[in-house]
Amino acid sequence: MKFAVKYLKNTFYPLEVPESLKLEDGQMVLVRTEKGEEALKAFLINSKIAKIWEKSQPECLKVIRTLSQRDLQTLDDIKKEEVTSFFKCQALVQQHKLNMNLVQCRITFDRRKITFYYTAPERVDFRALLKDLTQVFTRVRIDLRHIGVRDETSIIDGVGLCGRPFCCSSYLRKFAQINVKLAKDQGMPISPGKISGTCGRLLCCLTYEYSNYIEAAKGMPPVGSSVMTPDGLGRVCFLQFLNGTVSVKMEDGKTKEFPKGDIEMVDADVNVEIDIPTTMTSYTDDSYIDIRQLEDDRNSSTGNV
Repeated sequence: MKFAVKYLKNTFYPLEVPESLKLEDGQMVLVRTEKGEEALKAFLINSKIAKIWEKSQPECLKVIRTLSQRDLQTLDDIKKEEVTSFFKCQALVQQHKLNMNLVQCRITFDRRKITFYYTAPERVDFRALLKDLTQVFTRVRIDLRHIGVRDETSIIDGVGLCGRPFCCSSYLRKFAQINVKLAKDQGMPISPGKISGTCGRLLCCLTYEYSNYIEAAKGMPPVGSSVMTPDGLGRVCFLQFLNGTVSVKMEDGKTKEFPKGDIEMVDADVNVEIDIPTTMTSYTDDSYIDIRQLEDDRNSSTGNV
């Protein structure tokens, strides 16, 4: 396993290269996939990745041949056909007044299959649309594939708030269930612009460090609880999970920070008022937004790419 290609969601797949074929890094090759023949760029992988793949034995894609200049011209023509086919299908969708959003059109290199990816808030009866498509695109297999909004973002590709390529379009193969509790438990600002991605759902990366926060939260008193500190009684107003400290508002009105091991919860009525931020709602342009709308639902991801 010396070469690989980027295929679905920009994930690397090892190549099965015939011994008679001399392949170079960056060369375009014709690969047989479950969707048909695809033209992809081959990448030379390093020895460490090759050893890992030799042990794990991941799914390989078989190389048919390298692309000639004529093949490259054919590939360029196919890319243009995908654009025109997309708008033809979009026009038919509007004509039939279907509640679906066309995302992308893909045509295999052998031109035997054309796939239209779309999102929709509910089940779509596209039988009439498919009938018209068969008249427009003859002698080709037509696949109308419903995907979720997370799948849509992984196909379109882009850069996230962190400045790096989307996780879903680089290495993330499966989507984990994400809810607002993940953001709350990590003390993040509960605002749509801070915790949601381009897909309009909660950030996938909210799950990456969640287990670390849960471990760090052990022994932490809840916000608002009464505690005894080395400097006297107070109420917890903020938690610093990663450095293991607790901010406490004292009876004199001052706020002090203590290690979680230096304080103890007490059953006492401490006459201290603290500001507890609202965590389930946010306001943008004077409009009310329910953050729960950002949580995953049945239309978030389908794994149907």
